[in-house]
Amino acid sequence: MSSNYDTIIIGAGHNGLVAASYLAKAGQKVLVLEKRSALGGAAGTEEAFPGFKMNVGAEHAHLFRPEIIEDLGLKAQGLKMKESSVVAHSLNPDGAPLTIHTDVAKTQKNIAAFSQKDSERYAEFCEYFPKMALMLREINLRKPIDPTDFNAKDLMTWFPVARKLRKMGKKDMPEFLRVLPMCVYDFMNEWFENDFVKGTLSSKSSTGIQQGPRAQGTTFMLLYQNGSLNSSGLTPPSIIEGGMGALSEALAKKAKSLGVTIQTDTGVSGITVENGKATGVTSDNGEKFSAKRVVSNADPYQTFMDMVGPEELGLKFVRDTRNIKFKGTTAKLNLALKSLPQFGGDGATSQDLLTGNIIINPSMNYLERAYDDSKYGKFSQNPCLSMTIPSLLDPTLAPSGQHVMSVTMQFAPFHLRESNWKEQSAILAEHILNTIKPHCPNIGDLILHQDMITPLDLQNKLSLPEGSIYHGQMGLDQVMFMRPIAGFGGYKTPIDNLYLCGAGAHPGGGVTGAPGHNAAKAVLAD
Repeated sequence: MSSNYDTIIIGAGHNGLVAASYLAKAGQKVLVLEKRSALGGAAGTEEAFPGFKMNVGAEHAHLFRPEIIEDLGLKAQGLKMKESSVVAHSLNPDGAPLTIHTDVAKTQKNIAAFSQKDSERYAEFCEYFPKMALMLREINLRKPIDPTDFNAKDLMTWFPVARKLRKMGKKDMPEFLRVLPMCVYDFMNEWFENDFVKGTLSSKSSTGIQQGPRAQGTTFMLLYQNGSLNSSGLTPPSIIEGGMGALSEALAKKAKSLGVTIQTDTGVSGITVENGKATGVTSDNGEKFSAKRVVSNADPYQTFMDMVGPEELGLKFVRDTRNIKFKGTTAKLNLALKSLPQFGGDGATSQDLLTGNIIINPSMNYLERAYDDSKYGKFSQNPCLSMTIPSLLDPTLAPSGQHVMSVTMQFAPFHLRESNWKEQSAILAEHILNTIKPHCPNIGDLILHQDMITPLDLQNKLSLPEGSIYHGQMGLDQVMFMRPIAGFGGYKTPIDNLYLCGAGAHPGGGVTGAPGHNAAKAVLAD
């Protein structure tokens, strides 16, 4: 048996590394075990084609909490972030595109080409929306309060949030509570009249979840995806110089400087439970590690059903765990390109406009129909696409004059009704490219290499259950104190000294670092 540790962390994804650093900073002896040879999980970067660095999962770091960057001194570890001044460049099958800038006045001018009324409303929207996102942002960096188990200690940590809610005033506070559970279809209709404008502004409301714009709670997702705050109302993308894996490398460097041991190529097959307490783990090769506590960055189902085992858990907890909805619906196509693609054909779009998200989602009805296909076990015939060309902001990702481009697609359900992903992978790649070609006719001629990542690939390679990039659906029944299940939203589990720190815990998925930060605080508070 390996030497005792204060804490063993399962998984060296970014949340696991965040938790490890905070615990080590507090003086704990920490061991991180990672089954892959590479760190970062979905926040990783690989050289998929000679000279081209491609992100295996997440593309953007705009949601990563600046508090964590400061607390851990990640800039001193080499972390560099670059932000675009373009929020989105939305492609229109029926005419001119629409560009959303961080500059509100410039965006208003662009919107006016589609609706003068919407142009005027957009300025008001840019004052309103960040206030709503601010409250969700504050909630996300704290342990959620379980309304069935109030205690004074938990309430104390929420006083700063309560004060900010109070400062919102009698108008804004009820408004926040009103819009949070709304469907984004109704929310956008309250603000704007033009379908293309509404489609552009609502495109992130269904990212990573199997819900269309008419589903309750999609306004919550829109707020969540724009949680880094920006005066433009919506958040522009930001990238990590060197690829998303550079964030994980900076976190690992910090953790090691604090004394954390990181051991790769070491998967965990079981969590040791003695008298209802976690006392260590067993690796895939049978090696045993002991510790005072265990923190899992794996998804809740894998943690409880596979590593702990249902025999150690109550019947209700087992049932609730088995009922967690994952519903992965995201696919990704990574491309190595000879040169910059020419969106707009002969009248090629300005390079600066392509540094933001390039979107194909011309209306909310278009997004709803794309979602409809997934309900019946088919990938979307007219998919919603979000494209990024990170090499425009970071030329080190590709050889000079060449580029990497990623295309994230909604909706591609994990469970296909009439086929399987091994058969459909190449078909989906062609389908995505055919969706892009009307806007970029030369895209096929530029491709040096392509890597199609299906929901099955996300599960097999990155341990994302059912290809769920969030470790579970982020519907209203699986967020805040109900994440992963009701009654266990505070990182603790039914097993003493066993905690969750991954995306399956509050506040959820995306590269935020918040679950790792919050879990470490919960461990240190016990």
